[in-house]
Amino acid sequence: MKHRWLGISVTALLIVTGPPTRLVAQTARGPFARIAIMRALDGHSVEWEAGYIRHLEWHRQAKDTFGWYSYSVWASTERQRWIIYATFGHTAAELSKPVSPAEDEQDNLINVLPHAQFLGNAVYEFLPALSRGTGVPTPTLRAEYTTVELSQGADKAFEAALAEEQPKLQKETLWYRMVVGGGAPRYVRLRPRASLAAILDERADQALPENVNGVISKMTVETLNLRPDMLVNVTPEPAK
Repeated sequence: MKHRWLGISVTALLIVTGPPTRLVAQTARGPFARIAIMRALDGHSVEWEAGYIRHLEWHRQAKDTFGWYSYSVWASTERQRWIIYATFGHTAAELSKPVSPAEDEQDNLINVLPHAQFLGNAVYEFLPALSRGTGVPTPTLRAEYTTVELSQGADKAFEAALAEEQPKLQKETLWYRMVVGGGAPRYVRLRPRASLAAILDERADQALPENVNGVISKMTVETLNLRPDMLVNVTPEPAK
């Protein structure tokens, strides 16, 4: 799913991240995720969703082996109804070889771009030492999505503080560090959950360690709805 790579250089990705041997061993998958976001142009919501679904069908017909997740932003100050689409658990080599990129772009030009605006696209590295779970999220119907931006130079202290808290995690909690695609340092946390009630019941767990408050320049917490009609090679968990 090429979807506007926004200048991401695969060569830069390989140089920045280096060999992911240790993380691959821990996750049994590659450590990298691509996370992007788009929204409908004004007055194009119906056409946008229909075109995006047609484009995902192109991926199926092209025998794309990537698992593509699509989430609708449900609770947010400014991104309500936008779509976050992502693929997880890849090596750098896998991300550098998407399926049929020229044909992918052509299908995008026909079905998606006339109706959508792409607003972000980045590659993230899964951080198992801070997380509970693998780098590939359970496809539950809901998820809490937290974005954290830090002051420059604060990343090591931030990760050390989260690593100390990691043994206390009881449920799936996935941390990713952005490596290419925007202002750094930036992290995202994904907590897949079966229902909105589960997210609300665990709201006390949203808080980060108090000793990192001084290095956070911006933090947003959003609720996502998995879109079963916008998935490729992903089987959603049944509702409970």
